[in-house]
Amino acid sequence: MKPEVTAFFDEATATVTYVVTDPETRQAAIIDAVTDYDPASGRISRQSADRVADFATAQNLTVEWVLDTHAHADHLTATSYLREKFKTKSGIGEHIADIQAYWRSVFDMPYVAADGTPYDRLFRDGDTFSIGKLEARVIHTPGHTAADVTYVIGDAAFVGDTLFMPDYGTARTDFPGGDAHTLYASIRKILALPDDTRVFVGHDYLPETRKDNRWESTVAAQRQSNKHVHEGVSEEEFVTLREERNAKLGSPRLLYPSLQVNIRGGNLPEPEANGSVYLKTPVREAS
Repeated sequence: MKPEVTAFFDEATATVTYVVTDPETRQAAIIDAVTDYDPASGRISRQSADRVADFATAQNLTVEWVLDTHAHADHLTATSYLREKFKTKSGIGEHIADIQAYWRSVFDMPYVAADGTPYDRLFRDGDTFSIGKLEARVIHTPGHTAADVTYVIGDAAFVGDTLFMPDYGTARTDFPGGDAHTLYASIRKILALPDDTRVFVGHDYLPETRKDNRWESTVAAQRQSNKHVHEGVSEEEFVTLREERNAKLGSPRLLYPSLQVNIRGGNLPEPEANGSVYLKTPVREAS
């Protein structure tokens, strides 16, 4: 079956949020929603998430799921906000527990239970679930992080940060738990899907050769022309290229704020003794 897919592009973080709808039942899922955050002022807002929610309401959609492909390091997720707004279920890959265990120590957040809380469902590789009459299948696609998943819904694959548009390439692998060899294997899983599978990416960072944002390709297009991992690129070649590229990248602007919120499904850290909420930045000597 062919789901309806509506994309919402967030200019500030180059993130794409998707509303995936069963055209027959009008039941839907929201994937990789965004909470707006200004690090200079510490202010958050729900404007981007409300734009998605308003669309779902205007289209008379029943939101069955709010899903994350992984614990993002470049934007704050709005999953908990939308889950509550629509009184529905949230989901993510089961290895979010590993991400929680690592980062709760970094940020000294002992109240974070490394068990996937507060998500309602932790998906295993190969799990299936329904969006109306659409069947969705989960593929564990680690490499960018240890916990990434791809959601294959009808003829559409939502790959998060594993792949980008063919003219941009692939995700970085230098986060804790990331690995270029593992990413290569995960990408091969995606590229083994039928050629006409629609591939929806989690970001579009404009390459110099293009001026318009794009987020949809196909498995065939990725196999033929992805600049990092097209057919004929060996694992060794990919790993060398990917690790050289990693070395030139700085930390994401919202790395630390994002992870403190996203390991809690979009909930802010617990208030301190004075009643205020803080997002921490670990300080270390420059190397």
